[in-house]
Amino acid sequence: MIYDIVHVTRFDYGNAVKFARCNLRLRPVDWPGQSVEQYELRVTPFGRTYPAVAEAGLANVTRLVIEQPVRRLTIESMARVRVDRLVPMPDAGDPTLGEIAALARASSDLSAASPANYLFPSPLIPLDQAIADYCATDLDPGRGALEAGIALARRIQHDFAFDATATLVDTPPHEAFAKRRGVCQDFAQIMITGLRAAGLPAAYASGYIRTLPPPGQERLVGADATHAWVLLWCGPDHGWVGLDPTNGIWMAGDHVVVAVGRDYAEIAPVDGVVLGSGAQSMEVSVDVAPQEMPAQEEPA
Repeated sequence: MIYDIVHVTRFDYGNAVKFARCNLRLRPVDWPGQSVEQYELRVTPFGRTYPAVAEAGLANVTRLVIEQPVRRLTIESMARVRVDRLVPMPDAGDPTLGEIAALARASSDLSAASPANYLFPSPLIPLDQAIADYCATDLDPGRGALEAGIALARRIQHDFAFDATATLVDTPPHEAFAKRRGVCQDFAQIMITGLRAAGLPAAYASGYIRTLPPPGQERLVGADATHAWVLLWCGPDHGWVGLDPTNGIWMAGDHVVVAVGRDYAEIAPVDGVVLGSGAQSMEVSVDVAPQEMPAQEEPA
């Protein structure tokens, strides 16, 4: 599948902003099963941009500097991404959760994708005993990693209600868990809390899901906005496997990974420092449009 993605962020400021220095994590990463074929970033009315190094997580970071007063700022991110990712199939020969935990603890990988980086609590996803106990039902150490992961994702999807008014971007996992309501970020954080409590490497994935479903299929929850889900490391053979607890599905052809980190703070689409006074409002729109795959030539 090829997707054309348009992500627009608009800021309106009560008074003119005299200076801004922001980090943009909007260009999707090259990740197993996907590749970025085209990308363009536009800043209106003006702004100086240059590549920056990700301080944490896996992300393409662009530094944006605004050095002239502005009252309104529009950031348009336009990408064409090819996705060729199959739905994972649990197998009796898959490594168990106990084996995965031991392999992650023994890992000597020092890269940003190392499972060892995602074993422990992070600032926005601390340990929580109630969440750990809830998730432990599906996380027996002797259970196959893929089969257990999708079982937990589907239980969260069944037990929690999607409610965009129930939480805010800074709502901690324990509050969303107590309410049994929230959005994709909350469900991902709850699942990651439980996986890490069981000694398993779990990462926070941010990105998109397709806006238009295939004929006859229901629209996925989280379309028309940035989406969040979970990556569970399932050993050297399977690598990082995506699980979407909001929809109770695997990460496959409907998902586009933009960035991966320990939690949202490491991979927020836009963050930084703004010098000014007065109120600020932000509006975000996302469109993920599937395109026709080019026809392949018949072999000679």
